[in-house]
Amino acid sequence: MTPIALDPARVAGWRTTWDAMMLGFVPGLPALERLIATAVEAVRGAPPTRVLDLGGGPGLLAERMSRRWPDATVTLLDLDPVLLELARAGLPSAIGVVRADLTSPAWPAATGTGYDLITAVMTVHYLAPEAIRALYAAARDALAPGGLLVVADLMPDDGLPGLMRALDPAPGEAAAELAWAQWWCGLMGVPEIVGLLAARADLFRDRPPAGFTADLGWHAAAIRAAGFAEAGALWREGRHAALAARRL
Repeated sequence: MTPIALDPARVAGWRTTWDAMMLGFVPGLPALERLIATAVEAVRGAPPTRVLDLGGGPGLLAERMSRRWPDATVTLLDLDPVLLELARAGLPSAIGVVRADLTSPAWPAATGTGYDLITAVMTVHYLAPEAIRALYAAARDALAPGGLLVVADLMPDDGLPGLMRALDPAPGEAAAELAWAQWWCGLMGVPEIVGLLAARADLFRDRPPAGFTADLGWHAAAIRAAGFAEAGALWREGRHAALAARRL
């Protein structure tokens, strides 16, 4: 899709509001980002040189990782045409923005390989189980030897009954859901974005989010089955958790 001209101040506002909205869903995200940085630097003994953020949306995490590691090449991948345009318009030019579909095993062809760190934060719950397993295998192939994959998402506590795990809401989640709806509705009145919203509706009409919320143990087993030798819990915040897996 041809890039469009967006007012930089409005783009900054939309991206800032998006960031606040994500914090409403998962208040512990800043702590997670610090743990990701600590983990990858500990594993490598140095900052990463190539970083890939899967499902990176408008690029807030990618931007913060680029600031943390200014010598690293940071790339963001997403499929949503609206979020990709906000990423392109709002990110420094040094951060790569790639359109690719994580349900296709060919997505690494769009990003290349040899990454020291791959992140997937609040991304995999959109995918069905088989697509998640395929993503983990593709991520392993996209990592450099010794590289780290970090996956953070809805991963309810293994020790609670399934229904309780799935339905127990996080504090502030209702407000975040409302903010989500308002954020998207607010874009409908922006002439420059109407075409992107239509493209988004066409793209996702026949592919609704899977809403898959397996526990951390399921994800760890799937990651090990994809060929990672090590996988373990990195972080937990209520129903959300993260695990890290290292490619040997």
